[in-house]
Amino acid sequence: MIKKICVYCGSSDKVSQRYLDEAYRLGKTLAEKRITLVYGGGKTGLMGSVANGALEHGGKVIGVTPTFFNTKVLVHPQLTRLEVVENMHQRKALMISLADGFIALPGGYGTFDELFEAITWAQIGLHAKPIGLLSVENYFDPLVHLVQHAIQQGFIYDTHRELFIDDADINSLLEKMENYKPPKDLARWVQRNEYCILED
Repeated sequence: MIKKICVYCGSSDKVSQRYLDEAYRLGKTLAEKRITLVYGGGKTGLMGSVANGALEHGGKVIGVTPTFFNTKVLVHPQLTRLEVVENMHQRKALMISLADGFIALPGGYGTFDELFEAITWAQIGLHAKPIGLLSVENYFDPLVHLVQHAIQQGFIYDTHRELFIDDADINSLLEKMENYKPPKDLARWVQRNEYCILED
């Protein structure tokens, strides 16, 4: 059962209202389902919207931020809990450890970095938690196509496409995440038998 979801998303305010509204709706939905939101602690952009959606509907929100972002200008002032760490590496690791699953909303480099680290950690067996892409306005379609291209070129195994779920609907995505099962042969790949050509 998923009790905490880590949300990765953009902090820019210069985006379509559609993105901000859907982020708010995700936060609201998590609150209504009594799922705690774990995120980067910011108050701007989609980060602020998803936190507001949860907080304004009685949800719990845990923010995780490095010391250099811990300012009144950047950090949301009404969080249920704020964890302050020394650097970005510790931030990402703590967010992963706190959550039972992950959802990426639209965002930029930071969102992509966090998302792919979560996927990579799943690929090498460091966690088996569900990872979802909420593809608002088809935002993640090019990324999914890139992954498919990498599979076709042999850089990603077919079965590793199953490491993340993409959907444009919040409730549908959450349902898929609740029913998620990791790829069956993942452990075999990690142990480097016939699924991996690397040698020790």
